[in-house]
Amino acid sequence: MYIIIIGIFLIMLVSVLQFISYKDDNKRVKTHQTGISLEVFYTLIIIYCIVIVGFGLIYFLLSFYQLTLIENVKDGNMTITSLLLRCFYFSGVTLLTIGYGDITPLGIGRVIAIIQALIGYLLPTAFVLKLVHFNFQEKRN
Repeated sequence: MYIIIIGIFLIMLVSVLQFISYKDDNKRVKTHQTGISLEVFYTLIIIYCIVIVGFGLIYFLLSFYQLTLIENVKDGNMTITSLLLRCFYFSGVTLLTIGYGDITPLGIGRVIAIIQALIGYLLPTAFVLKLVHFNFQEKRN
């Protein structure tokens, strides 16, 4: 089970790194050097979606192994599809650091939720720092 979770983490990390970087004609890896534009905004949204889906799948897989998420208000309908949607919902609420409190993580889910909230908190900061760095380099050159 933990191998699958590590695999999902690695796939998310590789997807994000491949999306941010590209290879030029000389096969050297470079990062996109753009200013504030729609491309950067869409990149941030796509990375958020990748992380939400990735962590949602982690919560979903862990729910088969042990009780990971408990919902405070149950509607009695617990199909596989509804469980998957609840995991994606909790992942999105956690990543965006909203935390409504209607779903509570248990056990290892708490640690994963803390890691995900930290990523959600630091991701916009990383993008802003990247933009400032690129703009500084462009002005310097």
